[in-house]
Amino acid sequence: MGTIGRTSNNTIARTTTTTGTAGAAPAAKPAAAATAKPVNTVKDGFDAKATNSAVRTAAPTGVFTAPAGAKDKAYDGKIVGKGGQAFDASTPLSQIPAYEPKGGVKEPGTIIYVNGMMTDKAGQEATLQAIADKTGQKTIGIHNSTEGFFKDLGQCVTDKLDKGKNPAVDTLADSLYTELKAGRDVHLMAHSQGGLITSRALNDVAKRLRIEDGLSPAQVQEKLGKVSVETFGAAAATYPDGPKYVHYVNDKDPVPGLFGLGTSGKSPLDLLKHAGKDAKIRYFSEKSIFSGAHNINDTYLNQRIPFDQARAG
Repeated sequence: MGTIGRTSNNTIARTTTTTGTAGAAPAAKPAAAATAKPVNTVKDGFDAKATNSAVRTAAPTGVFTAPAGAKDKAYDGKIVGKGGQAFDASTPLSQIPAYEPKGGVKEPGTIIYVNGMMTDKAGQEATLQAIADKTGQKTIGIHNSTEGFFKDLGQCVTDKLDKGKNPAVDTLADSLYTELKAGRDVHLMAHSQGGLITSRALNDVAKRLRIEDGLSPAQVQEKLGKVSVETFGAAAATYPDGPKYVHYVNDKDPVPGLFGLGTSGKSPLDLLKHAGKDAKIRYFSEKSIFSGAHNINDTYLNQRIPFDQARAG
């Protein structure tokens, strides 16, 4: 589990920053001047890799087709690409066809999105398109299937306790570990239970880097620094240090209020919460639980601003 620390409640423009523990080369042929890039630009490596013609034209080898009449559970932990195509968890991310913004791709990189509870594959597909349209980036998903309210809630409890098997956690952790081992950047988005899944997967990756690769805690944080995370109404209250975080919390949304990072008001329970070192928490107040306060498409994405801008506060 990640380090549990205190979340700072210093708020500026409704944004909170949290803190945690924490030879000359031979002459070469002149090349074209490089284009300057903004600091902390989110750009995933697997998307850049896919620009290679051999990779881009390769047919995905892990296409998944559910049996006729199968329930949403059949897609649990599968990777979702353009048009709702599903792929086995082992499929290289560079082979997943991504959703693209309706107005055309305007920003580099592909966002990986993990949905919350009570969301079937069709619901996740709608959000994947909404995220692409909002960000101007390409998107793919890791599906967290639904089996109804009570079973989904039970899984949230086990995720909170870091117990039991969750295929979405396994797929995300394996994908993250593969990308980080290859030295590539990753950009994640998560909603509701998806925040729990993301927190749990990041902790799993941190353990693998520490145990399997023998990295020190400082080296683990440095490696995780290649991951950029945006959460929306997440149900997780703790996140490991290392990744760059922006958390969106609607004060009218009971999910983050009761189970996640809380609201903009101070609480004794803040001592048990840790948003991640140097995380930014962007609070807002809109709607109610009965009118869509927890909805990602119509509420949270309306509050989302470009990642670098949000990190800059």
